[in-house]
Amino acid sequence: MSSIEVKNVSVIYGSGTPFEKKALDNVSIDFGNDRVVGIIGHTGSGKSTLAMLLNGLNKPTEGTVLLGGKDIWENPKEINKVRFRVGLVFQYPEYQLFEDSVYKDISFGPKNMGMEGEALDKAVREAAEFCGVDGKVLNKSPFELSGGQRRRVAIAGVAAMTPEVLVLDEPAAGLDPAGREEIIGGLLELRRKQKSTMIIISHSMEDIAKYSDYIVVLDKGKVHLQGTPAEVFSNAEKLFEASLDLPQVTKLFVELTKRALADNTDVYTVEAGVKRLKKTLENKAR
Repeated sequence: MSSIEVKNVSVIYGSGTPFEKKALDNVSIDFGNDRVVGIIGHTGSGKSTLAMLLNGLNKPTEGTVLLGGKDIWENPKEINKVRFRVGLVFQYPEYQLFEDSVYKDISFGPKNMGMEGEALDKAVREAAEFCGVDGKVLNKSPFELSGGQRRRVAIAGVAAMTPEVLVLDEPAAGLDPAGREEIIGGLLELRRKQKSTMIIISHSMEDIAKYSDYIVVLDKGKVHLQGTPAEVFSNAEKLFEASLDLPQVTKLFVELTKRALADNTDVYTVEAGVKRLKKTLENKAR
């Protein structure tokens, strides 16, 4: 699978007008390949602009977006091919459904890529399964389904194109923890199978800590901090500077450490916290 990278990218909206705004300012990020990258940042930090750059929906004012080492805007007439290779799921994608059956909606993207016959059917059914769409509803109208089910259908439509890079802009917005786990967990399984890159944009520190291999923090259009979850979440002061917070479980361990009930604070997911507490209790019982 191809790696994706942005080099010295700036995006200016309303250039030369009184409303000029620099949404991204000389940003360089190597997203690599076959890993999950989390993007976090306060509202207005440039997250959604970055997502649209990666998919070719936005063109950088300065700098380049490289997919497999090639500038995606090298041949503007072929930018649609990039959009098949870099799938983008917007926030609340269920509002973009339009076909009269779930199957047709999921198959829309792959068909436009030229997929047909058994390959198309396999792609649709596999994406549906990984996104938690029950095979029994494939012939139903998507508008008969609940909001959460429609979200799964919309995401499955992008996943069915088997993109080399999948960009998810707040994919779990408005869903309960079980719904988040079902959708993101299924996509992670699909990503592992396809060895693709997944980029998750989220306001949830918990989701980013749980699912990401690497994290990029944006602030005011610039890269404020980047590194592994341990490197990012151990730097609380830098996060606070960007108006962000620590995962709740990390804050819990900060308080436990103050009370000598834990020996350190390098815990970023609930699962890790449970293991650490069990180990602490076992040690105290000896």
